[in-house]
Amino acid sequence: MKIKIDNLNLHIGKQHILKNIRAGIPANKITVILGPSGCGKTTLMKSMNRLTDLYPDVRVTGSIWIDDTDILHTSMDITRLRQKMGLLSQRPYPLPMNIFNNVSYGLRISGRRNRAMLRGRVEHYLQEVGLWDEVKDRLKDPASRLSIGQQQRLCLARGLAVDPEIILADEPTSALDPISSQTIESKFVELKQKYTIVLVTHILRQAKRLADHVIFMYLGEIIEQGPAAQIFEDPKEERTKSYLKGMFY
Repeated sequence: MKIKIDNLNLHIGKQHILKNIRAGIPANKITVILGPSGCGKTTLMKSMNRLTDLYPDVRVTGSIWIDDTDILHTSMDITRLRQKMGLLSQRPYPLPMNIFNNVSYGLRISGRRNRAMLRGRVEHYLQEVGLWDEVKDRLKDPASRLSIGQQQRLCLARGLAVDPEIILADEPTSALDPISSQTIESKFVELKQKYTIVLVTHILRQAKRLADHVIFMYLGEIIEQGPAAQIFEDPKEERTKSYLKGMFY
């Protein structure tokens, strides 16, 4: 397993948000965290790169192992930790600069400033997300001029440029049109050959299209997890069966 979570509990003030979470996320697969709105999916994902540290009233206990490192109990620099994980949010947030600099930003702050190298890496990652042919003649244009779907792929390229091992995607197509959504989904299927992908969604159709592994959550707990075929075709838990039948959202 690329990520192992053991007895994870998260409280916000007096609210118990994540309850005794135990989960495994396999390498080079798409793991979908599935469940109704408000069940703790995004909070679980934020725990994986310690974005929960940004909130002073959050208390986290337990362990999250990435390879051989328990990221909740480590002396590793948090910035380095987060560089191992590209993050794609619900809405794209390109940096207020041109297309080229959006992709090269992470390379520059890590000390890689050779111009020829930067040009090569920017082209490589824009090609990897299927955006190069669309923007190669306007790399100096502001990223804000791109369509929302193109901005999301640009943000994906920016995340990949810092050489992550894991891609965390939180409802990454919720703001996109159907064609852009299909493009992002297709890219995920290609990228799992190189990266471990964790995808949060409440869209059942999307989960069925993409998932290799499924974690089903409800009210802050993991109800069931396993290979996608087993979860979708032969779920063991009644709450999983009810969710898959559309009895609650």
